[in-house]
Amino acid sequence: MDVPAFLLDQAPAGILDAVGGPVLTQWRVDMEDRLDKAMLNGLASEVDEYIKRFERCFLSTPSREHLSTYVRGQLGPLQRNSVEPIALGAGIKPRTLQQFISVHKWDEEAMRSRVRSIVATEHADAQAVGVIDETSFNKKGKKTVGVQRQWCGHTGKIDNCVQTVHLTYVARDFATMIDSDLYLPEDWTKDKARRVEADIPDSATFRKKWEIALEMMETAKREGVVRRWLTADEFYGRASEFLSSVEALGMKYVVEAPVVAWGWTARGYTHGQQHRRVDELFKRGGPSWIEYHVKDTSKGPVIWRVRAIRFVPHAGTDRSEKWLLIAVDPLDGGTKYFLSNAPAETPIESLLTVAFSRWRIEHNFEESKQEIGLDHFEVRSYTGLQRHLAISMASMQFLVRVSLRLRAETSDHCTVPQARLIVNTMVDQELSPDQRSRKLDRNLNNVDYWQRRAKAAEASHRRRHLRELEWAGVNLAKAVKCPLWLDGTNPRRRKRALQY
Repeated sequence: MDVPAFLLDQAPAGILDAVGGPVLTQWRVDMEDRLDKAMLNGLASEVDEYIKRFERCFLSTPSREHLSTYVRGQLGPLQRNSVEPIALGAGIKPRTLQQFISVHKWDEEAMRSRVRSIVATEHADAQAVGVIDETSFNKKGKKTVGVQRQWCGHTGKIDNCVQTVHLTYVARDFATMIDSDLYLPEDWTKDKARRVEADIPDSATFRKKWEIALEMMETAKREGVVRRWLTADEFYGRASEFLSSVEALGMKYVVEAPVVAWGWTARGYTHGQQHRRVDELFKRGGPSWIEYHVKDTSKGPVIWRVRAIRFVPHAGTDRSEKWLLIAVDPLDGGTKYFLSNAPAETPIESLLTVAFSRWRIEHNFEESKQEIGLDHFEVRSYTGLQRHLAISMASMQFLVRVSLRLRAETSDHCTVPQARLIVNTMVDQELSPDQRSRKLDRNLNNVDYWQRRAKAAEASHRRRHLRELEWAGVNLAKAVKCPLWLDGTNPRRRKRALQY
């Protein structure tokens, strides 16, 4: 019996001993049952149906066709998902697709709104969390709109880059970006020549990042996207105007606070004591440290030692009590401070679930750049970049939805990269039906192999991580388990914390 090379490479241990019998065939059947091929064959038509949901954002049939080309290019097998490779792969002139992005008349704001509408109607969750963060794209030259030397997270240093601000919607296993906007540095807004060259509209003025984030949140609320919670890093946690505006929107926040934040314990404020930095609140004593099992990852349980107090921030004019969480990593001693406007009866474990959900937007950034080419834009104009962001949001939302459905219909944890591998097989127009079937077989085998490898790696990482926690003196059995999701309020007063 002749066995394909990829099966020889990826077959489970011991299966090749029975290569002449039915074992190998049964292995393939079992593997294909996990991802039903009939269901996968419908993905190509699903892409078409999904794209049609955005047709009203476009005024002409050619523009709608270009949208399909762009989305399929982002979802397809290209190594670089920028305008030229997408156009060449679709057999059209790159100039045509460049004009679609930069010149054609269509409504990118309506496209963003459509993304949010899908979330609001099909992924609504009363306990949803909004996550704010920015990402950067390093660029050469001075022509790309918004580019300047500034902190670039991609390179980890001050570099020539463009920055964008994003809002991600998180509801249980579902997480996708629902808004994106360009951060336009003040120098750009004042330079008339650069504004004209980059086609920056008069309405585009300088806005701080937290102001951009606030506008996104107001827009999402106006369009019916319900989020009970907000979390963000310390850049937003230090902006008292931002936090007060979030509270005015009726949202609860759990944001990271900088170590230089000042304030009082609730008792200290009542007794007229001097305000202090958050890292100097307790010279001695203070509330007890409690170990919390925040979440489980592929590398094992995440444990933080936390003390929680009622706190009055010094920044701004709001002197109402908040929560201050001081969290210490027992493995490396790293300390985080979180500020929350949640009611006093809110369980600490619920606040920690919100606070540590911020990784979801970082994961969004990573997958969006690797899978659909969020950072592969070749446009320089303001309109072109905003449109690239809008289409990328739609493409990424489709992949997230597909990966969730595959998880629900199989016993395996299908990741977004694995979902894209399957989707790009179905949308590749250059494949004949027979080639597509063979490639799908190969990719299903790859997915199964990667998942088995991931499970083995997780088990190894978990054993090592548990040993490290034990050496650090962590008793996992006694750690307070944080909920996977916030299904209820479960009010419980922390009397010991409240007295400080």
